[in-house]
Amino acid sequence: MPDIESNGERADQGRHTPWHTMTVEDTVKQLKCDEDLTKSGLTTAQAASRLAEFGPNKMTEARKKTLLERIWAQVANVLVGILVFVAVVSAIRAITADNSDDIVTNWIQVGIIVGVITVNTWIGIVQEGSAEEAAEALKNMLSSDALVVRDGKEVMIPAEELVPGDLVVLGLGDKVPCDMRIINSSNLACQEAALTGESVPIDKIIEEIEIPEGGNPDTTPLGDRCNMTFSATLVAQGSGKGIAIATGDHTQIGTINALVSQVEDKKTAVLEQIDTVSKYLATFIVLCAVVTFLIAFLSTGLSVIDAVAIALVAAVAMIPEGLEAIVTVTYAYAVSNMAKENAIVRALPAVETLGSVTVICSDKTGTLTQNIMSLTAFVTSDARFKNDVNNKARVNTNFVRDDTFLAERAQHQKGKGRKEILSAGGTTDANRKKKLSSFHYGVDSENVSSTHGTATEGTATDEENVAAPVDDSASGESPSTDFIKAALAGGVLCSKCSLGEGGGREGEIGNPTEISILRAAYFAGVEIDSLKTDAPIINEVPFSSEYKFMATIHEPVASVDGDGLDDKYVVHVKGAPDRMVTLCSQQAVGGDISKVEPCDQKYWQEQIAILSSHGLRVLALCRGTIDKSSITADEQLGQEFVNARSEKEWLTIVGLCAIMDPPRPECVDAIKEAHKASVRVAMITGDHKDTAIAIGHMLGIVDDKFSDALTGPELDAMSDDDLRAAVMTHNVFARASPQNKIRIVKALQAEGQVSSMTGDGVNDAPALKAADMGVAMGKEGTDVAREASEMILADDNFATIVTAVRQGRVVWDNLRKVLLVNTPINNSQGLSVLVGFALGLEETPLTAIQVLYSNLICAVTLGFVCAVEPAEDGIMSIPPRRVGKRLIGRYLFLRIALGTVILTGSVVGASFWARSLGYNLGEQRAQAFNTLDFGAMSVTASARFAYNSSIHPRIFQGNASLWYSIAIVAILQMFLTYTPGINNTIFGMEPMDATQWGISLLFMIAVFLIMEAEKAFRRSLKAQGVDTDDNQDEFIFDEHVEPASAGTKLLPPGASNLNLSELDK
Repeated sequence: MPDIESNGERADQGRHTPWHTMTVEDTVKQLKCDEDLTKSGLTTAQAASRLAEFGPNKMTEARKKTLLERIWAQVANVLVGILVFVAVVSAIRAITADNSDDIVTNWIQVGIIVGVITVNTWIGIVQEGSAEEAAEALKNMLSSDALVVRDGKEVMIPAEELVPGDLVVLGLGDKVPCDMRIINSSNLACQEAALTGESVPIDKIIEEIEIPEGGNPDTTPLGDRCNMTFSATLVAQGSGKGIAIATGDHTQIGTINALVSQVEDKKTAVLEQIDTVSKYLATFIVLCAVVTFLIAFLSTGLSVIDAVAIALVAAVAMIPEGLEAIVTVTYAYAVSNMAKENAIVRALPAVETLGSVTVICSDKTGTLTQNIMSLTAFVTSDARFKNDVNNKARVNTNFVRDDTFLAERAQHQKGKGRKEILSAGGTTDANRKKKLSSFHYGVDSENVSSTHGTATEGTATDEENVAAPVDDSASGESPSTDFIKAALAGGVLCSKCSLGEGGGREGEIGNPTEISILRAAYFAGVEIDSLKTDAPIINEVPFSSEYKFMATIHEPVASVDGDGLDDKYVVHVKGAPDRMVTLCSQQAVGGDISKVEPCDQKYWQEQIAILSSHGLRVLALCRGTIDKSSITADEQLGQEFVNARSEKEWLTIVGLCAIMDPPRPECVDAIKEAHKASVRVAMITGDHKDTAIAIGHMLGIVDDKFSDALTGPELDAMSDDDLRAAVMTHNVFARASPQNKIRIVKALQAEGQVSSMTGDGVNDAPALKAADMGVAMGKEGTDVAREASEMILADDNFATIVTAVRQGRVVWDNLRKVLLVNTPINNSQGLSVLVGFALGLEETPLTAIQVLYSNLICAVTLGFVCAVEPAEDGIMSIPPRRVGKRLIGRYLFLRIALGTVILTGSVVGASFWARSLGYNLGEQRAQAFNTLDFGAMSVTASARFAYNSSIHPRIFQGNASLWYSIAIVAILQMFLTYTPGINNTIFGMEPMDATQWGISLLFMIAVFLIMEAEKAFRRSLKAQGVDTDDNQDEFIFDEHVEPASAGTKLLPPGASNLNLSELDK
């Protein structure tokens, strides 16, 4: 791709040009093309020149890390440096040693250290998430070929050769190859849900989009730019032509690619804390090594090289070689458990982040909702039927009469007039000016009138006068399948759509809103194909967005239309309810077409307003009859057939279909669980504001505290400080662009929140990367979203996140327990050498091989016990941990210190005791070695429970790995202690007798009882209200985190500002 900046405005491909506000003629001029472009397209020479200027229609690939860079990232830390230094010194000692035992021992030590470094490096590289895969997924979404007009002829070219100014031809099923300005539309509509969040296809128009005076065209949401199509979206219906205005990196999906590539991964809190702990440990280790060297050299008279060797033994003893391995095991076990619950984690440390989130930002379409337009209610003249959209059994009981269901206006719409409700919601076109709604049958609020044609203006009195009737005696009853068949016949027969296999989405053809009626009838037991066969379409008035209805003419069917219609045709009309009501003189009583009465137009208008206030799309089903002699099958029928008849009000309204993309039922409970755990759930969607608020009410996201929603243009107009305040008082964000989503996430982070972003579309990818925890959908989600996330929900179930949050909290608790087990063991190994020398021992109580063995085998094995510890009671009843909270708080630090002192005292004490009893150096080292590892068993058994006593039958329940680990370590201790050659040649010790085992057992019991006594004391403090969880009070290891200061820059505002700075996670 050529240097964008250096090529000036044209090479910038009009990055900030408001194409959607331009006429076709102005678009051609802006692109500096010939006037006949719309007919002849570019010439071959012009296309070649533009290709050289703008570059190919593909996205720039991000630079990939080399293998050496990946390896360096894993080994570039202080502790590995110390290990390497020890390995080099050991190798030198092996080369210069005269004694064969010393040579073998030192080379084994070198091998173990190199093995530790190699294994840890390999694990880190394998588990490292690859952001490059996201860019690959984006590239795979692009079209491979494009049909263009060149030199006046249609030719198929590789999509990479497309240039701005190309005239592109689109047909049904095509993948749009670039961003385009539409110049010709034949019922063209594009499915843009993955990019805009719109749950239904967007109708395309030719006219320019009008911007209010003083308005900023850049703030127009992508979903409202209806004269544009965007790269990687799909043509859902119709055909058309467009002029390419942006290619490659300059398209909207190219912008997303740039955002995904620019976001830098940041280590999770645990990895940062492990680094911090490592730095403290490194300082402590070096200090202890220096003190050990000085004591060994000055007090015992050892040579410099021997004193250095002993100091290095102390250093090796205290380096937590197994810590990263056990942290990885902790993560891996949690990941395995989560995978069984359909939560797939792509990067192990991300598990811990889940446990600390305070806000889950979720996409609506396909995440909180099912992404299936569904008929949720059918309203008749005196009854309301609720449809169970989640029951996949084909039974009439899916419909249940409930006259209280959606019988009142939504809470946030009460007190508003009908026009105000209809002009604001997703059911109307009024708020889109000249743009077409994605809902073909949208209400025109100007048509809302009383029976006598007078506009009904906005008071609550209007709704009181036409309250829906309520019949408690009929509630709970289900209509027969024959009733449903007759009532919904208009939606089934007046349609060219086809259901998918088994009523599902696979293989379905047509507009999702219309298909929802077919699906409802199908699952109520109606035989759709049979009904269409019995009543084929004789003639029709095709749908047009101009008059917003469709009419079909059929032979009467007795089971649907009744008897006595032999000389009549039945006309089914399906359309925008406000227009249909004015054409109706009668209404079917309760939806029963055999009984009619005068049409109460005022009642129906209020029902339209009620349903629209809940964010529902509303379709009216009407029918009428005509003489068979009045038309012929080959006659061309226009809109006048329906709305210009001599008898203007000639139809009978059967009912209103209320349609929506319904919430996932499990999400309601999941959100309640999240709230119980003090976790907010925010919804960020590209859909309409009122639709989003209505869904938010159903889910429990919108309540008295978070009662309103903000739109993308409103967010664009906000300063960063205003946005930071807004994200703390709103849970619903509608008409949001990709940049809006990132700004919301960054604003939450600036307020000290830990944010998780959940989504499934291409438009979610940048925010997924920028959030502390990105969660993508596995089934319905795009590859782009999955590759940009840290976790994937295999079942697309928002409720799975609650399970993941629980597991994340368990991981945090278990990592603290792992530290409680491993750190005292490591510390006591090094301090045993130092304290032993300081108290008068002439030789080290532990050899270097014993130390490494204890670190890698004993610590990792026993540490694994805590890594797989089940959740303790009440883990989801406490708030998320404080931002900046570190693993090691005051009380954990005291427990680690206590464990270190006890184990060190036990090891050194056992050595002195053995020496006082006359045991030789090898037997003394065996005594210290076994006292250390059996004492570690006691620390592990106590650490299983943070507060509850381990002196209880529960110690034998819930985690069998404790006893397996103790058995393994004990057997290995016996093997190493008594196997000739291994015990003396490699480990430098001798077999132990019964007295020595008694000493080890005594110290083991003492360690366990002291650790349990500390827990009992801490339980007492907690009962008095002391913060023994270290969740509120700060400690030296904690990071003091304040919300970002006022004026801190988040991102450049404006939905179309593509010059975004690099993002930190």
